[in-house]
Amino acid sequence: MTDIHWDSAAGIAASVAAGTITARAVIEATLGRIAERDGVLNAFTDVTWARALARADAIDAGAVSGPLAGVPFAVKNLFDVAELPTRAGSAINRERAPAERDSVLIERLERAGAVLVGALNMGEYAYDFTGENLHDGPSRNPHDTTRMTGGSSGGSGGAVAGGLVPLALGSDTNGSIRVPASLCGLFGLKPTFGRLPRSGSFPFVSSLDHLGPLARSVRDLALAYDAMQGHDVGDPACADRPADPVTPTLDSGLSGLRIARAGGYFRANQMPEATAAVDRIAAALDIRRDIELPEVARARAAAYLITTAEGAALHLKRLRSRAADFDPDVRDRLIAGAMIPAPMLIQAQKFRRWYRDAMLRLFEGVDAIIAPATPCSAPLLGQKTFVLDGVELPVRANMGIFTQPISFIGLPVVAVPVAGTMPIAVQIIAPPWREDIALRIARYLESTGAATAQRPADQE
Repeated sequence: MTDIHWDSAAGIAASVAAGTITARAVIEATLGRIAERDGVLNAFTDVTWARALARADAIDAGAVSGPLAGVPFAVKNLFDVAELPTRAGSAINRERAPAERDSVLIERLERAGAVLVGALNMGEYAYDFTGENLHDGPSRNPHDTTRMTGGSSGGSGGAVAGGLVPLALGSDTNGSIRVPASLCGLFGLKPTFGRLPRSGSFPFVSSLDHLGPLARSVRDLALAYDAMQGHDVGDPACADRPADPVTPTLDSGLSGLRIARAGGYFRANQMPEATAAVDRIAAALDIRRDIELPEVARARAAAYLITTAEGAALHLKRLRSRAADFDPDVRDRLIAGAMIPAPMLIQAQKFRRWYRDAMLRLFEGVDAIIAPATPCSAPLLGQKTFVLDGVELPVRANMGIFTQPISFIGLPVVAVPVAGTMPIAVQIIAPPWREDIALRIARYLESTGAATAQRPADQE
């Protein structure tokens, strides 16, 4: 077996199944790695030592099996973990009573044999693109610890990119899986809205929230996604659709697929590394067609209105009674959201329906679209602004400039990493319920070396 800290989830599961290593040895090594490295990376807020070792012993005793048997994973701390308070990155939530049971997605991964080793740092209440948490400290990018992981699933990105775990779960409302995947150099999957249940997770914007995995390989994404699929009545937005496994078709290649590159809005507002990453992926896929997505800037504006208004409604009681306990950057945007006039929200929702219909018509002529995931590689920790197309803009609000218009209508997306001095990712966007297409393309790019999750230089 390869170095266990950099092995894939699939590789670890195969080794445990073959008996070349025990699940306990895997988990002991993982817990040791977290103890050794997390003081620098600050990816974890909670480590579930006793639980993880007991689970590993059950696997070795034959009481638990499955396609992920023995694979360590961790979750953003907005997932309910039995016997831990669900922090959601906040000071206020850590006063909550411990969760009585795990979230549904944790239960499903453990049913497939995976082993939960802890909860991960995140932006407060998931309203963040930086990975900097006022209460728990910033997650640090394993490729350069002076730089951001991206948020709000910053701990998820840092834990996987730093070799602490091969698999982590995050949430994506406006880009919070894809942004950390981009800045940390990982594969990330935001499924179709309603595909994976959110039962047992702390919400941010109910009409936009998605849950999904981050990993260092496409196969690991697919294995985790397949294990988590299925309807759950606990989430009213979860689609009552049968599971549609993607692992069997991963290596089907590009035959028959029509792939285009997003033009217009998606060719502006970016630094050279973002343009170069899309150029590289377009060349690897032999894309010769640009496609104009309709009214993208307006879609982003509408997404922002809905996000701030719904987020404010969720937190209104806390804002009134405990405003001083919020991160001021989060608090002030939520307060602004509480003051958005109702007619503006109605217009935003009407536009959302129009935009979704327009995008679905676009997919009648193509099977997938590629676009940049972030406008740049990882900014420095504490960096407040950057310059895009000659305009100085806030980092926190604009790292999601290319992700917000896609999650706004719930399309499935795989972020694929392009190696560099600092990594950056490209989005592969597919029609609703066609995660299989996006993952097939991602796997092709991985197999050709065009997309790769690089190991940090100090871990080579």
